[in-house]
Amino acid sequence: MSASERSLRIASSSGLVDGGRGVRFESGGGPCFALRFGGRVVAYRNACPHTGGELDWNEGDFLDADGRLIVCATHGALFEPATGRCVAGPCRGAALRAVAVRDDGESIVAAE
Repeated sequence: MSASERSLRIASSSGLVDGGRGVRFESGGGPCFALRFGGRVVAYRNACPHTGGELDWNEGDFLDADGRLIVCATHGALFEPATGRCVAGPCRGAALRAVAVRDDGESIVAAE
């Protein structure tokens, strides 16, 4: 992220627990979410490639019961958190649209 870009603080670094709930935010005029998985923060547009609907069934609940895959609340498609790639469901092979974020040690920050 260049110094000329505006940044948006979306959560505290400690607020995103590995394999836990995500945080929703708006970026680029659309709904997005971030979560910590495998020790790193990932972020995607909150839109299923199949229906365009939001993924979380309750605010911030993006992962399946095992905490291993992102699940679409509308039809159960499953996505790899590290890549956003759909591994099961009607959009298999498609992917969530990534959003650039960084963890500066204190905050999770996204470009506005």
